[in-house]
Amino acid sequence: MTVTLRAATVDDLMVVGRLHQRSRVAAYSSFLPPEALADPSPEAFGEYWAARWPYERADHRMTVAERDGRLAGFSYLGPDDEGEPAAGLLHAIHLEPAERGQGVGRALMVDALDDMRARGWQRAMLWVMRDNTHARRFYERGGWQQTGVERDEVVGPVSTPQLRYARDL
Repeated sequence: MTVTLRAATVDDLMVVGRLHQRSRVAAYSSFLPPEALADPSPEAFGEYWAARWPYERADHRMTVAERDGRLAGFSYLGPDDEGEPAAGLLHAIHLEPAERGQGVGRALMVDALDDMRARGWQRAMLWVMRDNTHARRFYERGGWQQTGVERDEVVGPVSTPQLRYARDL
C-alpha cells in the first residue's frame, strides 16, 4: 500500500476533477451549506482543470499521489502573483476523503516545498479558509504561519473568509 507521487498528465485531469469535488465536499461540509458545495459538478471540475492546463503548464505543476494505482490526492503550485517575486503559491492539496490522516497530504506538501526550493523561490504562500480548522492545523504542523492578510472568496452563494499563510523555504 505504497503511495507514489508523479507529475500529472492531461489524461489525469478528469479524474482529478472528480476527486477535487469529493474532497471539497468532505473538507468544507462542516462549515459551508450544501448549496455552496453543490456546484461545480465533478465533470465541471475536470473541465476546469483541463481549461487551465494548456496555459499554466509552463510555470505551474500538478502532482498526483497514487495508492495501489488509484488516485489518492493531488497538489497544485505555481508562482505567487500577489507581490512576492521570489515566492511560490501552493494553490491546492486535495485528498480522496478516505486518505485524510494517512500521510498522503504530508507527502504532497513536502514534495511541493521541495519543488518550490528547486525553482529558487525563497518563500511559500497559500490561502486557506478561515473556518477550515483541519487544514489550518495541517499547515501549521508543516511550519506555515498566518501572515495577517485576509480576503473573501465566494463559494457558491456564500462569502468565505480566507487567511494567507507563509513559510520560508
